[in-house]
Amino acid sequence: MVSFGRISQALLRSSMIQTRQLSASAAHSHGEQTARTWKILSFVVALPGVAVCMLNMYLKMQQHAAHHVEPEFVPYSHLRIRSKRFPWGDGNKSLFHNPEVNALPDGYEGREE
Repeated sequence: MVSFGRISQALLRSSMIQTRQLSASAAHSHGEQTARTWKILSFVVALPGVAVCMLNMYLKMQQHAAHHVEPEFVPYSHLRIRSKRFPWGDGNKSLFHNPEVNALPDGYEGREE
């Protein structure tokens, strides 16, 4: 009876070791498969999705620019106050000045109204 117990324990240990080795290799294989799946999804779904969104915004911007009418300049006294000159350029334009969108205190640049 004692020998039967020792044999069964030895068989049980060997089966546990084999099970651990099999599960470890299966987990490793699963990780590789998951990484491959996400890589494929990134290239097949995410990048084309970003490209479609960029194309959509570009076309909407072109459509908006075709119909854009600039509002007339009204020299309100409370807007575009320059109590101190800016330390760059001519001192009248902000750091991120855009001549097509931002007006100066006396009107838009390059246009006589």
